[in-house]
Amino acid sequence: MADALAVHRLQFAFTITFHYIFPQLTMGLALLILILKTAALRTGDDRWNCAARFWARIFGISFALGVVTGIPMEFQFGTNWSEFSRLAGGVIGQTLAMEGVFSFFLESSFLGMFLFGEKRLGPRGHWFTALAMFLGSWLSGYLIVATNAWMQHPLGYSRGADGSFELQSFWALLLNPWGLWQYAHTMLGAVQTGCFVMAAVGAYYLLSRLHEDYGKIFVRTGVIVGVLAALLQLFPTGDGQGVMISEYQPTTLAAMECLFHTQPGAPLAIIGQPDVPRQRLDNPLVVPRMLSFLTYRKWSAEVRGLDQFPSADWPDNIELLYFSYHIMVGLGTIFIAILLLAAWKLARGTLFDSKIMLWSLMLALPFPFIANIAGWITAEVGRQPWIIYGLMRTRAGVSPMVSAGNAWFTLIGFFGMYTILAMLFLFLVYREIEHGPEPQHIPERRAALL
Repeated sequence: MADALAVHRLQFAFTITFHYIFPQLTMGLALLILILKTAALRTGDDRWNCAARFWARIFGISFALGVVTGIPMEFQFGTNWSEFSRLAGGVIGQTLAMEGVFSFFLESSFLGMFLFGEKRLGPRGHWFTALAMFLGSWLSGYLIVATNAWMQHPLGYSRGADGSFELQSFWALLLNPWGLWQYAHTMLGAVQTGCFVMAAVGAYYLLSRLHEDYGKIFVRTGVIVGVLAALLQLFPTGDGQGVMISEYQPTTLAAMECLFHTQPGAPLAIIGQPDVPRQRLDNPLVVPRMLSFLTYRKWSAEVRGLDQFPSADWPDNIELLYFSYHIMVGLGTIFIAILLLAAWKLARGTLFDSKIMLWSLMLALPFPFIANIAGWITAEVGRQPWIIYGLMRTRAGVSPMVSAGNAWFTLIGFFGMYTILAMLFLFLVYREIEHGPEPQHIPERRAALL
């Protein structure tokens, strides 16, 4: 059973990690497309419309791949985690069903109208479809996060006679304070992803002297929106999420920082190598008393270490948790530095001629994806060994009739299928970038398809 559990967890981690690449891009681009359409409506400059159409095509590719990769992940609730689904389905089924019925159909329907109905809808109607796309994608994100937040901090439930969880308060599920902070933090990460992708494509155009007017629009929009998102992700959303963890998951907080021993004036670890058997952090670089201040707003406050909790309740992989958390925080700090410098150069009017800055924006493209994935690893590994924190152990949720061999077979199949999908995604996006946002490329693209 232990081996089967490990493979089930590996399979679900692989599928959710790969799937999340696409929704985080679509949710970030949804806001940026709305901003581009708003600028087009206010200025009457058709370049903003062309820019919005260009990014809507990339949005559509990402959306389609997100749907395809999300289907296996959802089925795994029934195939690999049947006990969890049987006991908790009465609660999480509410938000998952709403996400599929309301958000997916709203987003997909208006995406089709945006891509193919501009002439019939007119400028204001077309802007409204961009707004509906944005609302659909962000509503979808909220319902998914609300589901995860209930697993992190369960509220509004009761236990049936058979041990199943029954929903008692729909609003407690939907307005879970953990979910509100987690949603804000997650969506700002998605916005940063979209901003870096947009700015990277704009930087590529400026460096290669192609579509320079659009390159300037992409870089300007990505940098301005991105710097606001980066700062808000640090504070208040990152801070608020940290407060929730310290209050409701103190074991997770101690493991994230590899704080093995309770101490007043606890330091904040910048780097170091966890040595869990010896319960120490090797070669640490720390900021004295900072963890106490960030957690309790007092430099001398006592922060509970892992020694205050039973070892059976420690996260299963403290090393992975520690490194994923610090990768997320480290990359977030780098993003703030890059975007603040780019915004400063933009304000001075030197950004578009700064090759070093444009190269920095272009080469930074993959790192927001890595930071978001590291953040989800932090959330999910930190919750262990609970599938529903404090109520249901992960090992109790696995399907008893699915062997490790069954899970390995499908995992290998998913790996091959997702590799092909990843290559298809990169090829289609590359084609769009090569065609560019210029309107004269549209007939050429239609001719190529015919």
